[in-house]
Amino acid sequence: MTLTSAPVLETPRLILRGPEARDLEPQIKFLTDPVRSEGFGGYDNPHEAWRWCMLSVGHWHLHGYGYFTIEDRATGQAAGICGIWNPSGWPEPEIGWVVFEGYEGKGIAYEAAVCARDWAYSALGMTTLTSAIVPSNTRSIALAERMGAWFECEFDNVQMGREFLYRHPGPEALSGPRMEAYA
Repeated sequence: MTLTSAPVLETPRLILRGPEARDLEPQIKFLTDPVRSEGFGGYDNPHEAWRWCMLSVGHWHLHGYGYFTIEDRATGQAAGICGIWNPSGWPEPEIGWVVFEGYEGKGIAYEAAVCARDWAYSALGMTTLTSAIVPSNTRSIALAERMGAWFECEFDNVQMGREFLYRHPGPEALSGPRMEAYA
């Protein structure tokens, strides 16, 4: 049972859906891994990570959007999270992504991020999105650039410190069958 009113979005390999109770364990495992979650904030203990998971659920209820769970269609397992994030202190809505251990290097983050971006533009009517990326996270920088985003500036993130802000192309630059799928 989903904990939010998030829609279900599908790609050939993935299902993007609202968070469910069964997603807590893999999310907490990710959030408490200091190496893997460094660019995402990370937490020292599972109790703080649990609170972040509940914050993510609340974000959906407040904004009507948030992080989807990325489900691997073939296995039914949670492969990561991806979606639109705009908590207090953020300069504007951003698209963010994380894949869990064992899912890197398979194009999952790209596939999920393009799907979430297209949904935000078509279903939510957003006209621009950013990605806030820790400067050392070269894989996320490469993914943002692969999506057509460009470096806009450095800024001081209220939670992460110095970050790079990447600007994604707007919906007018992305017209075509992908965008129409979520209208």
